[in-house]
Order: sequence, then C-alpha cells, then structure tokens
Amino acid sequence: MERAKISVIQLFSLMFIFNMGTAVVISYGATAGKDAWLAILLAICGGVAIFFIHYYPFRQYPHLLFTEYMRKIFGKYLGWILALIYCLFFLYICGRNVREFGDLIISSTLAETPLLVINLTFILVICYVIHLGVEVLGRTAEVFIVILIVLGALGNFFLLVSGDVDFERIRPVLEHGWKPILSTTFPTLITFPFGEMLVFTMLLPYLNRPKLVKRVWLSAVISSSLILSWTVMLNICVLGLESMKRSTFPLLTAVGKINLLEFIERMDAIVVFTLLITVFFKASVYLYGGVIGIANLFKVENYNHILLPIGTVVIFLSLVMSSSFSEQTEEGVINQYVVLILFIMIPFMMVVVLMVRQYIKRKRH
Repeated sequence: MERAKISVIQLFSLMFIFNMGTAVVISYGATAGKDAWLAILLAICGGVAIFFIHYYPFRQYPHLLFTEYMRKIFGKYLGWILALIYCLFFLYICGRNVREFGDLIISSTLAETPLLVINLTFILVICYVIHLGVEVLGRTAEVFIVILIVLGALGNFFLLVSGDVDFERIRPVLEHGWKPILSTTFPTLITFPFGEMLVFTMLLPYLNRPKLVKRVWLSAVISSSLILSWTVMLNICVLGLESMKRSTFPLLTAVGKINLLEFIERMDAIVVFTLLITVFFKASVYLYGGVIGIANLFKVENYNHILLPIGTVVIFLSLVMSSSFSEQTEEGVINQYVVLILFIMIPFMMVVVLMVRQYIKRKRH
C-alpha cells in the first residue's frame, strides 16, 4: 500500500461516478420494458444488501486490502489464487470499459479515428493519474463530480423544455406484471454496477475516516441509482420503448433530438463528456485495484514499476475482446454470472467463514 489518505467526499465522488459508469448511456435495464426505471429502484435494495456482504469482512480487517484479508480468511494458498483471479478480472473489466468508451467515441464524434489511438490515449492518461497516486485520483474525482452534475443538469433542462418528453410513454406501469422486473433486477442490475463495487475494498484502507464507510457507500449507491432510474425513464419518454431498445446508446440518441428555436441543437457533446468522465474514473478504479493487488501478491515494493506493462495488457484486451459492440454486449450477459460468483457469492462465503470462526472462538471462551 502507498502512504496516502483520501477524504470522505473524495471516496463518495469516486463511488458515485463509478456507479454511473457506462450504465448511464447504454440500454440499462431495457429487458424490463417500460418498467426499467422501476427495476433500477428495486435493485437499490439489492445494492444495499451487497454492501453489507462486502462491508463485513472489511470491518474485521479495516487496515488491509481485499487481497490481503482474503488470504487470512481462505488460507495462504487458496486465498492467494483467488486474490490473483480477482485482480485479473479487475483488469478485464477495465478493458471492457475502455472498449465501450472507444466504441461510443467512434460512433458519435471521431468516426475516422482508429480504435487503437482512442484506447491508447485513454489508458495513458489513466496510467498517469494512477502513477501520481490514489490521493490525486480522489482529488480529481472531487472536481469532476461537480462538472458531471452541471452537465447532467444542463442535459435534463434542455430535454425537458424541448417538448420531446412524453411521460405517457412509460404508462401503463407494471404492464406485464412483476416477472420481467424481477428477472431484470436479478442478476443483471444487482451485479452491474452494485456487485462490481467490491473493487472499492482495494481503496477503503486509504480512507481517513474509516468509521464513515457505511454512510459514504450507501449514499453513493442510493443517489447514483436514483439518477440512473430517472435517466432511463427520460430515455423511454423521449424515444419510446422500441427505439430505446434498438439504440446502441439511447441517451446519446435522446439528447441528439434536442432542438430549441433552431439554435440550441447537437447537444451530443454533453453525453460524450459525461461518458468520458464516468468511464475514466471507473476504468481508473479497476486498473488501480488490479495493479495494487498484483503488486501486493507478488511483493512488488512500488506498484509504478508494473503500471505501464499492465496498462499495455489492458489496451490489448480492449482491442481483441470483441469484434463489435453487439458482440461485446452478448459477452456482458455471460459476465454477469461471473460477477455474481466473484463479487457476491465468494464474498458471502467469506462472511460465513468469519462468522463460523467467531462462533467457535466464543464457544472456546
């Protein structure tokens, strides 16, 4: 671990932006149809439950990284192998996020630019910020969350006054009952992004006030989820359900419809900047978690020694993992079950092991 501390506001900013991630621009929760916004609200309950699964082991080892206390819980060898799998998966998801960002940039603004150039530039900037340390990452998030809120407020204002929003499009509520909502909520919305927040157990030991972890994590989960729910509702109200499902990036299409007085139009840049900010921090947190975890497992004194080589691997991953965005989306469906196992089931097993150990200890005394 580096000698650094991040504040409560910085951790909240990182978590809030991380939760928004790519979910804010893709067809998030679309399988629930018109009730996608309701499925996201329901998923908040799952997000809160998952927090307590992640929080319990951390509370027992508040000064250790996830990769360290995993070895204490599962044993030296099994814990080491599992910790390495987690670090590699962090890097894989980082690559996915970079690829999704590259795809959006090419489809919206830089149609002639090679994907390699976009991804390479993006990763180099991320590596530079991580090289400066977790404190710089936290301070940067503190600044960019303000920009993100301003961009969001502008986009919402222009959409609402444009006359394109028709709230009748989300009616009737519960048209097909609770079944599609529940099947969308679990496992899709539970794993992404709530399950993925496990990566923050690699940052929690840096918090200068560890007692406030619960308040920060839960407030970030609830506030970001409410905004995601509102965004999905707006997409349906502007585009209609069928158009939203067909659109690769519904928010980009919805904001692209803004035309006020034949003067304010082409507001796509708001969505591109929003995704740039959210994916930058999400990929940064994943890359930092993967790098510091590998440095910890292989006893590398300074994680900066392995940062660029690992960043190169992430660039390669982002280019070869799929041939198109639709293929990338199909892979994401498979990934949700991997995330379910790695980010929810195994942490739950850790909770069980710790509880059993504490029970045995109390019995002996």
